[in-house]
Amino acid sequence: MEKLLKQIEFIKEIDKLKYIQRKSKLFNSDRNENDAEHSWHLAMMVLVLGDHSNNNIDMLKVLKMVLIHDIVEIDAGDVFIFDTTKDHTNTLEELKAAKRIFGLLPEEQAQEFIEVWLEFEEGKTNEARFAKAMDRFEPVLQNISNSGGTWAEHQVKHEKVINKTKIIEQGSSVVWEYSKNQINQFFNVS
Repeated sequence: MEKLLKQIEFIKEIDKLKYIQRKSKLFNSDRNENDAEHSWHLAMMVLVLGDHSNNNIDMLKVLKMVLIHDIVEIDAGDVFIFDTTKDHTNTLEELKAAKRIFGLLPEEQAQEFIEVWLEFEEGKTNEARFAKAMDRFEPVLQNISNSGGTWAEHQVKHEKVINKTKIIEQGSSVVWEYSKNQINQFFNVS
């Protein structure tokens, strides 16, 4: 019973993810996406686009990564990738959040979730590279569908968009080619 109670406490806690607003807007919309919607969408993208990974991947592990990677934002908050005033590597704050939130789970599950989260953050495995590719690809699609979305709103230049999204290539060269073409087309760059 103690195990179940810990798991339920965690489930209640992660409901807070629905309240973490991202800068990105939903497709063809002026409403901001929340972290829970983002995580669900990434999970679906992994299922649909998984065969475009550069390498063989453990699909379940990638799904775990995209579903839990932003849970730390319950405590640490969302950092806009194009923000020039904040450090985008608030890993210490996020690690503290990971330990607190995942620590609500039974010890074995907590350790697994922390390890999966760290693997995503480090981005060195095939699974982490593909998960990160999907994490960067979704906002590309959103911004294109919203006439530039946050790129236009924050006057982000083409070069910066390319630099922040080229990590997609490490997970999927096919998805990167598509992304790069869409970005170049949006910015009228050939």
